[in-house]
Amino acid sequence: MEKIITIGLDLAESVFQVHGIAGDGSIVVRRALRRSQVLDFFRAIDPCLVGIEACASSHYWANAIGQLGHTVRMMPPTYVKAYVKRNKTDAADAEAICEAVSRPTMRFVPIKTTAEQAACMVLRTRELFVRQRSQTANAMRAHMAELGIIAAAGMTSIAKLILVLRDAEDTRLPVAARAALLEMAEQIEMLTARIEKLDTKIIATVKADETAWRLTSIPGVGPIIAATVRATIQDPTVFKTGRDLAAWIGITPRANSSGGKERLGRISKQGNKQLRTLLIVGATSILKQARRGVKLPSWIISLMARRPYKVVAVALANKIARTIWALLVKGGTYQAPAIMTRA
Repeated sequence: MEKIITIGLDLAESVFQVHGIAGDGSIVVRRALRRSQVLDFFRAIDPCLVGIEACASSHYWANAIGQLGHTVRMMPPTYVKAYVKRNKTDAADAEAICEAVSRPTMRFVPIKTTAEQAACMVLRTRELFVRQRSQTANAMRAHMAELGIIAAAGMTSIAKLILVLRDAEDTRLPVAARAALLEMAEQIEMLTARIEKLDTKIIATVKADETAWRLTSIPGVGPIIAATVRATIQDPTVFKTGRDLAAWIGITPRANSSGGKERLGRISKQGNKQLRTLLIVGATSILKQARRGVKLPSWIISLMARRPYKVVAVALANKIARTIWALLVKGGTYQAPAIMTRA
């Protein structure tokens, strides 16, 4: 059999598709493999370039195939789609992956180690618990509002509602409603305890990581953001500038320019949703400090005078992302300008 130079591997749960070509571009192998046959297939051939799409199981397969001596490259599925010739099938996808991985301008996804995957899982577990707690708290607040018991948004108000639920002398709640809502209250308290437990582990990890701890010197960046940055950005040098990092996160305007005219729209919202959300929340916390007597940079004050509040928060999040890139690439800690000090 002619030597295989490049392989496109379409991942799946059970049946995988392989498309391999020789140095002259001719097709050498095109076949389907069961999950149990994949590693045996790559073990039996000479080392070559293997392209796969980034997906749920791609990091596992990239590490496993890489240990057999092959060079594995992961690509965003969006970038591979342009190389699908006509109908979408597993064989067509594998052929498109094989074509895309050989392009000199293709952008690749860094392959995570098991330790890096574990760090991401801790953060995503915490995010899931926070989301579940918010859903339960909103449901409990809405149910109690139907009975005339009103509370403001926020977990502090939820604590007050729980006290009302556990007050047996309060006659505003029917017995059946109280029993059901107490189940929600216990769920909220259980989730809060689990979130706090994960927070303790994350903070300890950040303190032990010198790079992550330096990131917390940036205003608006706490241990959760620092841990998320370290888990999602393995090699910051792949971004030439801080603007590239901000664009990857998805907090830069979407460009739709043609004919020499620049048209910038809303933020692209591409990249890591979790990190983008955290950065905007961190930027919002800085804007709220103005109410407590903390002076803000003049560019933020000027922007707040002419643009909506959330637009300013996104702009500040963009600035924080660029600052994070500078600290990751150049080292050091954040040095606050004099205008950021308390009045």
